Amino acid sequence: MAKELRRIGILTSGGDAPGMNAAIRAAVRNCLKHDVTPVGIRRGYNGLIHADTYEMEASDVSGIISRGGTMLYTARCEEFKTPEGVAQAVRTCRYCGLDGIIAIGGDGTFQGASKLSAAGINTIGIPGTIDNDIGCSHYTIGFDTAANTAIECIDKLSDTMQSHERCSVVEVMGRAAGHLAVYVGCAVGAAAILIPEHPVDFQKDIAEKIIQGRYQGKRHFIIVVAEGVGHCNELAQRIKEETGIETRVSILGHIQRGGSPTARDRVMASRMGHMAVEELVKGKTNEVIVYLDSQLKAIPMEEAMKMHKKLDPYMYQVAYDISL
Repeated sequence: MAKELRRIGILTSGGDAPGMNAAIRAAVRNCLKHDVTPVGIRRGYNGLIHADTYEMEASDVSGIISRGGTMLYTARCEEFKTPEGVAQAVRTCRYCGLDGIIAIGGDGTFQGASKLSAAGINTIGIPGTIDNDIGCSHYTIGFDTAANTAIECIDKLSDTMQSHERCSVVEVMGRAAGHLAVYVGCAVGAAAILIPEHPVDFQKDIAEKIIQGRYQGKRHFIIVVAEGVGHCNELAQRIKEETGIETRVSILGHIQRGGSPTARDRVMASRMGHMAVEELVKGKTNEVIVYLDSQLKAIPMEEAMKMHKKLDPYMYQVAYDISL
């Protein structure tokens, strides 16, 4: 262990994701194993700028592995996007004696961490977002829990939709990417999945499928729509007008961010939190812990931020082919 490493700051930034607490817990406990003091930074980079910090002990993270959200709170910070904000954050690191920072979040979080690294603060990023849209990692903390939450909600909707022989248009999160929508849509047997990456032909991909399905005896339908596509009310109205089936809209919203993390999210987050500390102990900086090719790796943050994730075309094709 590098002699100068005595205190590591831990923060969560941007949107919360189930499993963040598991990553925090692992980082705190591995810090203590290395005789390093873990320092919690509340409300992301905003807390770093304003020195909203406290020393953490093992008891602080006891029992949090099963809780959703983040015990350190999270916030977006416009001030940190300015040179003055970054300079103040660096001063806080010096003042609090922080030798390293673990930043859990998405692309914006990594951009901030890279700025700190350039200023001489060792930083390691951990990918946490329910959208699973971070290009450098095949998996991000929170995705599995969010998918299972959405699936559970849609399964319950299906019960009542079937009873009333209706169609349900369900919006799931995914402002710029359809990874969550495709995964959920495939799992619930959606009649159609609308995502930003793939425009659909309403007549062919929705109306005709519903009409054909009814002719074959199907009495309820689920349409999954990614948040970035939107216009769910207009879509529902058009389905009703062109197929004659009563249609309702359900927007799942922020419920997808909550709930107890699944086993996969707990374990993946724990492994990432543990590895982040190990990298800082080795003196590494400006890295992101990623899941690639079925294993955890630490890759340069600059390289990570240049990577873009494409939707799995086979996954989308599977969901489309078995939709009815």
